[in-house]
Amino acid sequence: MKKQPNINFGAAILFLIFSLLFFVLIFRFVSIQVTGEAAGHALAAKAQQKYEREKTIQAKRGTIYDRNGEVIAEDTISYKLVAILDKSMEPDYVKDPEKTAAALSKAIDMEESEIYKILTRKTKDGETPFQVEFGKEGRDLPLKTKKEIEDMKLPGITFITDSKRFYPNGVFASHLVGYVEKKKSETNKTDTVGMLGIEQSLNNVLTGKDGKFSYESDIWGYLLPNGDQKIKPAQNGKDVYLTIDKKIQTFLEDSMNKVDEEYKPKKMVAVVADPKTGEILAMGQRPSFHPKTKEGLEETWHNEVIENSFEPGSTMKIFTLAAAIEEGVFDPNELFKSGSYKVTENSPAIRDHNQGRGWGSITYLEGVQRSSNVAFAKIVKEKLGYEKYREYITKFGFEDPTGIDLPNETGGQIAYEWPLDKVTTGFGQGSAITPIQQVQAATAIANDGKMMQPHVISSIVDSDKNEIVKKTKPEVKGNPISAETAKKTRDILETVVSSEKGTGYKRYNIEGYEVAGKTGTAQIPDPNGGGYLTGHENFIFSFLGMAPKDNPELIIYVAVQQPDIDLSTNGAEPVSKIFKPVMKSSLQYLNIEPAKEQKANSEQAPEVEGKTVEEAKAELKKSGFEAIVVGKGSKVERQVPGNMYTLLEGERVILRTDGELTVPDMTSWSLRDVMKVAKLADLKLNTVGSGYVVKQNLKAGSTLKEGDYLIVELEPPAEKYNEENPESEEQQEEEEAVLD
Repeated sequence: MKKQPNINFGAAILFLIFSLLFFVLIFRFVSIQVTGEAAGHALAAKAQQKYEREKTIQAKRGTIYDRNGEVIAEDTISYKLVAILDKSMEPDYVKDPEKTAAALSKAIDMEESEIYKILTRKTKDGETPFQVEFGKEGRDLPLKTKKEIEDMKLPGITFITDSKRFYPNGVFASHLVGYVEKKKSETNKTDTVGMLGIEQSLNNVLTGKDGKFSYESDIWGYLLPNGDQKIKPAQNGKDVYLTIDKKIQTFLEDSMNKVDEEYKPKKMVAVVADPKTGEILAMGQRPSFHPKTKEGLEETWHNEVIENSFEPGSTMKIFTLAAAIEEGVFDPNELFKSGSYKVTENSPAIRDHNQGRGWGSITYLEGVQRSSNVAFAKIVKEKLGYEKYREYITKFGFEDPTGIDLPNETGGQIAYEWPLDKVTTGFGQGSAITPIQQVQAATAIANDGKMMQPHVISSIVDSDKNEIVKKTKPEVKGNPISAETAKKTRDILETVVSSEKGTGYKRYNIEGYEVAGKTGTAQIPDPNGGGYLTGHENFIFSFLGMAPKDNPELIIYVAVQQPDIDLSTNGAEPVSKIFKPVMKSSLQYLNIEPAKEQKANSEQAPEVEGKTVEEAKAELKKSGFEAIVVGKGSKVERQVPGNMYTLLEGERVILRTDGELTVPDMTSWSLRDVMKVAKLADLKLNTVGSGYVVKQNLKAGSTLKEGDYLIVELEPPAEKYNEENPESEEQQEEEEAVLD
């Protein structure tokens, strides 16, 4: 009885405490319900943060294409190999490192011991890391390798899906296209960043914007069936179409590889351009690099075509000649004394390249053909005058960068202070210009006076919207000369190649096509100071040419620096081994017909279309031509060449009949005759070598179909060539020449 009051009192106290707690909880609950906040934080936002998940939708970097839609650089899916080492991930962790290392060494390019070392790695604290990666050898794995490893069913081995930049053509206009690297941003995100070339200059255009996928999940992270979902689509990078033609670029890369292997020059550059539009169809250099592996990149970071100016040598004479013709001061038949020439009494004598011996009193036309320095020094000083010639240097764009759509372009360095500087600039010494400046200036010669700005970007396309964002239009940079002057200049430059006196004779001739161009041999300044390097090979040998001469479709510039050649080898040889195959293959690829040469002992072919085969053969034979019948019919439907063309006596005329087409025996035929058949029968022609046919893929007498591939192998008739083209004394001097 005495304890009862104490118990009742204690119970009352407990009741009051629990009642107070209950009212506090009720108040808190009502307060949260009304305000939606706790401790100053919005609970709805906290809940959303906890249960709403967000994933990144990765944007694709834009693809780079050639002019025909062939892929040059694109993003592809790749896989990164990862190993889970944390035992808490049972059963998905690496249980047997030794067995796993042995299996993986068969799939990736790593030694078993290296893999085992990675799989047993410890942190600085001696702890086992949650997961490990395998470095370079474990990244950018193709799907085939991923499947191979998955089939091994190795516990703890998994993959992370990634993207990589793929360059399907390997070393292919590498300094023009550029490459990419993956770099971590300030937010610890890995970004793909363009380095060099188009990848760098258009990095913002090629780079897309990542999207987001937000969704509500349960506490385990699974998508709730009725939860809210928000999608912000990724904006893929824009695609870039270049003016580069994959086929022509491949011709160029293959030829440069052969010359690089045979002559091992210090440097090479080459450019192929369309003179009518300024489009760059191919651009290459050596040393170069592989854009994926970066092999070779340490040898040169510069695009030598646009970033390096040097003394051009005698290719500069093209523009000095054009200026003189435009001003009406060039008389091809006027005589001058070759050998040496003094600009002023106190200046050193300018000498012709055959040790200053010259060729006696010769015409200015022969001076161009022989690449006489004296001829061009006299043209600058006595014909044009220093001030007038200086105007043409500006008109041809040799001072300023061309504005080509590539990064880091430099301009020319024109030395034009003293009289000697002025005349030497006229024949390519003293002043320095870039290869792309020479190509731009040459478009005026090839394009009837209109100088076109070079460019490599054809268009930029938004693939998400399927619309063209930017389209590059041909731009005329100036009209330094008239169309008439351009034609006269080409006619004279063609004799540099076709005349026995020309420095390009027997080196840059292309059967079936007339080539106009100019050789160049530029001195190299001694890096230690005090003049120029000496020695047979210590020059930059070059050629700037265009074809066909009357209506040039292509301009090609090639320069080869310090090739490994002996005294018996002319520096023009490695240059010609790039120019000739690239020009010839490109003209044929573009279906440019060869020139129709007219000779004194020639006449027009008779019209035989519509006549019987026998009548046609008899009439052609009577006129001195050989008839080749392609077909089993009895009536001639078409002839090539037609009666509008003048042919050489004995030349073949191809006749297509009304029956099935048949393959003629083309053994010992010239390329010109083979092209007649290809044109008449609508065949796709590929050639190997030069000279006359020794082999054909289509059997003589077999049936032809339009669109068939005709492949012929040609070889030069060496003995016949040497008999018909004996090397003159003057030509021997050209072989021994150091400067042209």
